[in-house]
Amino acid sequence: MIATLPMFPLELVAFPGEELPLHIFELRYQQLLEDCEEEKVTFGIPTYINKRLEYGTEMELLKVVKRYPTGASDIICKGIRVFKLVDFYNRLDDRLYAGGTVQFYNEIKDGTEALRKQFVQLLTSFYKELEIPTPVVDPETITSYTLSHKMGLTITQEYELLQISSEKERYEYLIQHLTIVLPTIRSVNRTKEVIKMNGHFKNFDPLDFENL
Repeated sequence: MIATLPMFPLELVAFPGEELPLHIFELRYQQLLEDCEEEKVTFGIPTYINKRLEYGTEMELLKVVKRYPTGASDIICKGIRVFKLVDFYNRLDDRLYAGGTVQFYNEIKDGTEALRKQFVQLLTSFYKELEIPTPVVDPETITSYTLSHKMGLTITQEYELLQISSEKERYEYLIQHLTIVLPTIRSVNRTKEVIKMNGHFKNFDPLDFENL
């Protein structure tokens, strides 16, 4: 499906289903906000990475949290679906903001219960090893996007994940990531424990050389 969207390029990855807080202060984006409120316009956040704009997420305005005397606003928007940018325009028709022609992904909902459970198990171990509280999510409704910003992915990895249209393949990508990083975290934790022991009195059993 091809469509034209207003564009709000950012150096971040926004995922479908994610609620994203934004501070709107530029005049062109104040105009975009007005259009979102008055005409229920959705807009795209294409990820600016490697000096290019190629993939992004269509967003909808959920609410305006605060308005400032300067015209700036704090808003919350939510990701809808992923797109590939076909063409980009610095101005969309007579508007101040940019626009683009996009092609939406056909989401493949082929995730399995087994993959989801494996993912949740690894994610729980990840937070346990880091000794930080596990985010509260419903294990029955969690998706491959739900905690993608909270598992140590680089922006490059998040961008790669965004381009995968299959839920099954996204789970496999995240499972591979967690499988790789967990041993590293455990190794760091062991090193920290060894460092803590330095300077403390240690009780070692003397070695017995009689049988040598």
